[in-house]
Amino acid sequence: MSIKSYTLQRILNFISVIGRRFLADYLKKYLKNSVVDLSLKEKMARILAIDYGQKRTGIAVTDDLQIIASGLTTITSETIFVFLKDYFSKENVIKVLIGEPKQMNGEPSQSTEVIEAFVTRFAKTFPKMVVVRVDERFTSKMAFKTMIDSGLNKKQRLNKALVDEISATIMLQDYLIRKMI
Repeated sequence: MSIKSYTLQRILNFISVIGRRFLADYLKKYLKNSVVDLSLKEKMARILAIDYGQKRTGIAVTDDLQIIASGLTTITSETIFVFLKDYFSKENVIKVLIGEPKQMNGEPSQSTEVIEAFVTRFAKTFPKMVVVRVDERFTSKMAFKTMIDSGLNKKQRLNKALVDEISATIMLQDYLIRKMI
């Protein structure tokens, strides 16, 4: 699937979700304190993706129905836990995807140590949060290609924070597609 058809598919998915979003907001409001249908509550929770780096961290999130992945922000890596504590207190997040850096041959990459330390600290800070490790190979290259295909000029494409956010979004969208299959 080409990037353009992939983007078109995301737009079509969004349009079909608009009607369901109203229903989802209504149900969320009235089922907030209910224990009757936990499966519906879980379906109406977000999935967060983290593309952790030594300097910056790209973050993406799904909608409540876990259909569409959208870039949320890019923050400095030193502020990640403050950001996540605040975000988790405001939003219903059921699962967090964290990129797993690998080389082409499947071996761990140079940044694996840093990421593993982050994952360990994350698990200690948020012990009840489900963590899923996902392969993040090629996400930065795909993000850069997406920026070119989107018509961003050269100066905009040099924005590494945007590349990190798009990488997290690609990682999350790939996870959602695999989950549906």
